[in-house]
Amino acid sequence: MPTLPFMQVDAFTKNALGGNPCAILLDTEDLDSKTMLAIAKEMNLSETAFVRQSARADFGMRFFTPAEEIPLAGHPTIATTFALVHSGRLPLVSDHTTISVELQAGIIEVEIFSRDGKVDKIVMSQKKPVFLSELEASDVMPVFGLQEEDVLPGAPIQIVSTGTPQLMIPLHQLDALKRIQVDVNAYLRLRQDAGFFSPHLFCLQGITAEGDVFARHFGVPPDTPEDPFTGSATGGMGAYLWHYGLIDRPVFTAEQGHWMGRPGVAQVEVVGPPEDIETVRVGGSAVLVLEGKFYLP
Repeated sequence: MPTLPFMQVDAFTKNALGGNPCAILLDTEDLDSKTMLAIAKEMNLSETAFVRQSARADFGMRFFTPAEEIPLAGHPTIATTFALVHSGRLPLVSDHTTISVELQAGIIEVEIFSRDGKVDKIVMSQKKPVFLSELEASDVMPVFGLQEEDVLPGAPIQIVSTGTPQLMIPLHQLDALKRIQVDVNAYLRLRQDAGFFSPHLFCLQGITAEGDVFARHFGVPPDTPEDPFTGSATGGMGAYLWHYGLIDRPVFTAEQGHWMGRPGVAQVEVVGPPEDIETVRVGGSAVLVLEGKFYLP
């Protein structure tokens, strides 16, 4: 029976069993989309990553939730890069190694910062942000069991994409994040009608003394009800906050997953002026938790 090298890596954490877990399969050139989706359903994580050769970049990666392929994702990029280093497929030439990665959304740059040959932090540069449709609070907030008054005053609810279109919902207080109760049927209708991949609800308060922003993120029930840490949406959130003047400097610490028992943290840097952002750099640590063989059908 054929096998593929397999790892599971927790991303956006320095501690195993924290952050967001990602399953990674290496050497997957012979797998088709149907098989990759079936494997993602088997893994039953927020995302499963498949590494393949690329004619345009150093590595190719495809990411699948248990429901569908996602064009750009943060924690699988961090986790997969860590797995490539661990497997020896990505040698570290110095304390700062830069590679190019081909995703469905296009080619991005990924940097690996290391100490004494061990990975310390991995940083991805996401695609140039695009600010898309704005939605009415009256249409959005009931979907999450919230009131219009829970929205941060003066801030729009808007779809933003740094490679994956995600709905940015800024809230006034942490208490509103705690009160979220997703109406699944209403959520699925909103998602289809508005054309976003997933919603990111956040407020300008950290859970710890180090955090500047705390967020919750929801996938497509029943496959991925809530995501422990969402790197792509953290990038879109960073672009949103800087674009609308909701942060006074383009560098901040994002937190997510603490209420799920999987605390995650990312360092975010928005590059470019608020009116013309070039990219958003999202970085964090990663930890290997599983390694073995995946037996193919």
